[in-house]
Amino acid sequence: MTDPTKRNDGRTAQEVLDYLVTHLNGALRRPGMYGGETAIRLYLDAVAFADTSEQAWQQELKDLQTRRGSSSTGVRGAFQDLWGDAHEGAVASVYAEIAHRQGWLQLDRTLTSAEHHEIRRVSETWCRKDRFLSDVVTAFGPPSVLFGGNNPNYPKTLAYVTDQRDDSLLCFHFWNSFAADPSSPSVSVHAEPVLWAFRHGGTLFTDGFTFTPEGFARRDWAEPLAARVDEGARWGEEDKR
Repeated sequence: MTDPTKRNDGRTAQEVLDYLVTHLNGALRRPGMYGGETAIRLYLDAVAFADTSEQAWQQELKDLQTRRGSSSTGVRGAFQDLWGDAHEGAVASVYAEIAHRQGWLQLDRTLTSAEHHEIRRVSETWCRKDRFLSDVVTAFGPPSVLFGGNNPNYPKTLAYVTDQRDDSLLCFHFWNSFAADPSSPSVSVHAEPVLWAFRHGGTLFTDGFTFTPEGFARRDWAEPLAARVDEGARWGEEDKR
C-alpha cells in the first residue's frame, strides 16, 4: 500500500540509529559547531531512544551526578569548579565516555590493551613536568578521538581507548588561548596547546585527574575564585530570606 504522505522511503530503524550516531560523534568532536553541551545531550537523548537504551542513558546521567561530574550547570560546571575553565572539548570527552560504554563512540584509532595499560602506567610520572600536544602525540601516537578541532590556538582534549567498552577513556586535557595583548590580537599564549591534566576514571570526578605543574597552577588560581563565587551565592540566598 502506498503511503498517502509519500514520505515513506523505506528507512530502517538501524539506518536512523546510524544517522544519529554519526551526528552525535560530530557533536562530540566539534562541539562548538553543533551547539556545545546542550547539543551533545540532545543527540545522546535521540541516540538512546533510537537504540532503545533510554534507561541506560538516564542511569549514566545519575551516576555522573553521583560522581560529581555534573553540577546544576552540567559537566561544564564541574570543570569550571575544578580549574576555572570549561572548554568544550573537555566537556565532550566526559559524554564520550558514556557513548563508548554504550557502543556509540566511533574511534579514529583503537589501542591494544598493552598500549592502553602503558599510558595508564606512565601517566603519573609523565605529568610531573609540563608537556605540549606534540609531546603526547610523539609519546603515545595519534589519539583515538580528538575533541575540539585541530586549531592550535584553542583548548582541546585527546582521548586514547581500546575497542572494549569497559576500558576507560584516557584523556589528555590541553589549554591555549589568545594572549591579552591589544597590539597582537592573533598571537596565542602558547605556540601549541599545553597539557593541564591527564584524566581517567575515578570514584569521584576529581579523583581521576593527574595534574601537570601548569595544571596545578591553574587549579590553585581557580580554587579561591570558586570559593568567592560560592560565598556570593550564599549571601544571595541569605538576602532572599
